[in-house]
Amino acid sequence: MNIRRNALILLLSTLTTVLLALAPAAWGQMVPKSKWGPNDEIGAANLITPESVLKASKLIKTGKTYNLGIVVDSSVPAFPPRSLSIAVLQPNQIGTSGLGPTKTTYNDDIFMGWLGIGPQIDGLGHIGVDHVYYNGNKDTDFAKADGLKKLGIEKLPPIVTRGVVLDMAGYYGKDIVQEGTPYTKEDIMGAAKKQGVSIQKGDVVLFYSGWLKLLDGPQKDPKRWGSVEPGLGKTGAQYLVEREVVAVGGDTWGLEAVPFEKGVGVFEIHQILIPMNGIFILETLDTGALVRDKAWEFLFVLGPARMRGAVQMIINPIAIR
Repeated sequence: MNIRRNALILLLSTLTTVLLALAPAAWGQMVPKSKWGPNDEIGAANLITPESVLKASKLIKTGKTYNLGIVVDSSVPAFPPRSLSIAVLQPNQIGTSGLGPTKTTYNDDIFMGWLGIGPQIDGLGHIGVDHVYYNGNKDTDFAKADGLKKLGIEKLPPIVTRGVVLDMAGYYGKDIVQEGTPYTKEDIMGAAKKQGVSIQKGDVVLFYSGWLKLLDGPQKDPKRWGSVEPGLGKTGAQYLVEREVVAVGGDTWGLEAVPFEKGVGVFEIHQILIPMNGIFILETLDTGALVRDKAWEFLFVLGPARMRGAVQMIINPIAIR
């Protein structure tokens, strides 16, 4: 009996060792290699070409521009433990009348905070699946304390393409879409049909839920705003992948529905878009003015600060109608 027992223990130990050795490879297989090659670091941004930019520029009819980034300060709720602050200084000017005979004085500012706060872009190095990131990159190989060695924001080309905004509040008949509401494939198709627009290859797709009303005005409730949200559901994300979009964004802090859909993992929508398909995520964007003007399609322009090795970046994309 002892011989059999010892043999069984040895067998189980061997199997456990083998499974543990294979586990990283198995998880890594969940993150496919990029269809743009083993060295690709820009994902769906490869879809932007001179031809597509020229085509998108023809959407401009009135020349009206829209700031899509909200104003950011230390009071804006952020995903914990993120925060920011600014210190304004007058370097080497205390006790002086300024520089040179013209008495030049100036203010400088020091930014102290997280780059993934307020209106932001999530780069391809932000979200992974068990430590494996876009194009099969393992975090131990590229995620270093002094910056990403691959997939950094500085690799991203200008995102200049056709933008589409979908009025989900109007589609559901709500002033503010209820938290936890997932935008399904059927919902996205229905909203697009109602507005008379289509989602095309290379688009940036933005959503309006009215959620930013919780940050300002009579319905202000920053605690609610930053703890739950309506947003993209799993079938909706899979549909946008099928449509081959470049980026997906919304007026919420985390894009996807929270509480998460039943059967959907923690920030699984982020995983579907970023590591699985190289699609960028844009968060906390003000799409209200576009909806008020019924500017359902427009030229979308974004050039984030090219900070080497950055994971995310505070942004102010521009829509031009």
